[in-house]
Amino acid sequence: MKVPRILIGAVSSGSGKTLITCALLQALCDRGQHPAAFKCGPDYIDPMFHRKVLGVPSKNLDTFFTGETMTKKLLAEPQIFDKSGEWKQDISIIEGVMGLYDGLGGIREEGSAYHLAKVTKTPVVLIIDAHGMGKSLLAVIAGFLAYDREHLIKGVILNRTSKMFFQTIKPEIENSFPIAALGYFPKQEQLSFESRHLGLKLPEEIEDIREKIKCAAKSLQETVDIGKLLEIAGTAEEIEEENQETVGEIEKGERIETAGEAEEGEGIETDLGENSETTAQDAGDSKKKVSIAVAYDEAFCFYYEDNLRLLEKLGAEILSFSPLHDTHIPDNAAAVLLGGGYPELYAEKLAENEAMKRDMREKIQGGMPAIAECGGFMYLHETLENMEGQRFPMVGVVPADCHYQGKLVRFGYVEIWEKKQNFLQEGEKIKGHEFHYFDSTANGGGCVAEKPVSGRMWDCVWNQGNCWFGFPHLYYYSNPAFARSFIEKARNYQKKEKL
Repeated sequence: MKVPRILIGAVSSGSGKTLITCALLQALCDRGQHPAAFKCGPDYIDPMFHRKVLGVPSKNLDTFFTGETMTKKLLAEPQIFDKSGEWKQDISIIEGVMGLYDGLGGIREEGSAYHLAKVTKTPVVLIIDAHGMGKSLLAVIAGFLAYDREHLIKGVILNRTSKMFFQTIKPEIENSFPIAALGYFPKQEQLSFESRHLGLKLPEEIEDIREKIKCAAKSLQETVDIGKLLEIAGTAEEIEEENQETVGEIEKGERIETAGEAEEGEGIETDLGENSETTAQDAGDSKKKVSIAVAYDEAFCFYYEDNLRLLEKLGAEILSFSPLHDTHIPDNAAAVLLGGGYPELYAEKLAENEAMKRDMREKIQGGMPAIAECGGFMYLHETLENMEGQRFPMVGVVPADCHYQGKLVRFGYVEIWEKKQNFLQEGEKIKGHEFHYFDSTANGGGCVAEKPVSGRMWDCVWNQGNCWFGFPHLYYYSNPAFARSFIEKARNYQKKEKL
């Protein structure tokens, strides 16, 4: 499958990747094209800018989470269709993470934007913050090209610089290196995106965000050779058709391969029941949709798009609800999923919604399957102390208190396994990411988390029966059997409720 694509990389964080990526996506839309967006790494907020502000489909790609084979499959999966069902996607734009070569632990290639580009054979355009630089810029480019063993870097865009400097340095760049100086983006403080402790503010929190991106797109079209950029994107090699197979297998419910873990020819059987023999009634039930209530509002909005799509492929119907504004979980829900977000900013409103807290508590204590990650985990505590030191009563399912630490508590990728088999098969792991400034007086002890580089381990997760509560954000495609187990628990709960 051949799709024009390009990865927007950078020298470091703060170089302007998100703004320029959003401006490029808007510019492509203005030109009548149909781009799909991707974010390298575990970040939730950048895809929100792509989806919510621009209306461009967007999801994450991460070589640590899903290994090389599955990552290619997820990139190749179509996202945009016309009314007749034909694939309408013109180009894929991948936004990088941190500096181009920054991977696991800051030292390994795996998980870096460059590794993603290498695995998917995607050309790279490098963003360089050129503010305050002269010919030293050439040394920066030379260094990045020296590490580019696959010769993927095809062009550069200079951020926060002037037309005069770009016109002066452009021939120096192109005479010194086999890459294109595609253009520049002028310094415009009014177009910057505000940040907070977990990264950029959410799109809806930034004043005039649509106008800012439209203005940035207009500027980009005037200062960057988009035609040449599209030409570079068109040189991307074909993604092999064999990479489509596993996604289809998951949807059929036949067999799921653990990304990056299974040996050739091995996989995870998708039947997670106690007895491998099924009746005709069981087989019929397995084809019916099961409703999963997903918390989605101002306080809870951090979800990996492919996690939700995988649940749907496995038979889930996603029902959105708001712990802030609704009084109860949707009536026909057979399970609840509480993602991350910023519950600390809405702690008082969450505390005041007694009806929702009571319904949540009663249903979970009554056996409803539930997954709560990071912010969702915080919400299930007895109390939540915000950044101002104010303490508010929460749901009370987790017998502990959650409080602000003033610094990152645990940060980065983790691999997690259960001490006692429940959501995962025996001996299996699932991968995730932690990034939080809050901590709990009792993080749970049903699982063990391990850092992939340092090997540091700690106990985590309230994992018993139908519940999985903890700080790690999980990526289901790193072990799809976890998602299937959640669906099976929901089906079993639904059956019991109907008796």
